[in-house]
Amino acid sequence: MTYFVRVKFLASVCAFVILAIGQIQAQEVVPPIDVVITDDFRVEAPLTTEIPDPFRGLEIFVNRKLGNCVACHTNFDVAAMQFLGEIGPNLDWIGDRFTQEELRAIMVDSKVVLGGGTVMPAFYTARPGFRTLEAFKGKTILSALQVEDVVAYLSSLSQESGFDGVD
Repeated sequence: MTYFVRVKFLASVCAFVILAIGQIQAQEVVPPIDVVITDDFRVEAPLTTEIPDPFRGLEIFVNRKLGNCVACHTNFDVAAMQFLGEIGPNLDWIGDRFTQEELRAIMVDSKVVLGGGTVMPAFYTARPGFRTLEAFKGKTILSALQVEDVVAYLSSLSQESGFDGVD
């Protein structure tokens, strides 16, 4: 009986590992160095095969340790927050003004899309910025999935979606 229990436990562990490895391999990510911004300032393909979540995108948008988008931008979702920035444009209905591909390009490397004078960070590039600390060289600010989550959130800010903010 003990031998049977051990074999069954080992088989369960092996099955779990195989499923976990399969899941990890199924989620592909485009490395920052391979991302192509087209001449018309678009990133055509998603950065990851994982499904983006606009609610996670909102969390990243307001999180001052992640995207910190509220340091410069506002929209109807975050209007009640304190200390919102006014440097960047208001993002109400941004999903009507830009496609997902255009928003993705801005998020990936705003310096390429908006020009070198923008203060908006390049969230998914390994290219070092000005005064980049050694510990952060070669690293991105956000992961591929986090960028896709923010793009999904910003795309949802459209009149067509019928979403008029969080009460």
